[in-house]
Amino acid sequence: MEEIFFIACMVIGLPWIILHYITRWKTAATLTSDDEALLEELYQLARRLRERMDTVERLVASDHPDFKPARIQNDREIDDQPLRELDRILAEKRNPK
Repeated sequence: MEEIFFIACMVIGLPWIILHYITRWKTAATLTSDDEALLEELYQLARRLRERMDTVERLVASDHPDFKPARIQNDREIDDQPLRELDRILAEKRNPK
């Protein structure tokens, strides 16, 4: 009786466990459409916040000529490069070739 149980475990149980974890591994490594939608929403929120910060900094700079913003500037080429790269990636995702 023990031999039958051992053979059943090897024939049914072992492949089931292996396939189960392979499936879990594959689904965990990918972004779902909900994840992509959340990332897109967060990206748009970050862009709106950046525009608001630009406005606030312009207002403060007009009142205080000695004001020097400490954050990334939108008119500097080196600061805009990562954002342009992200825009390109998002555009490719929206419009695959």
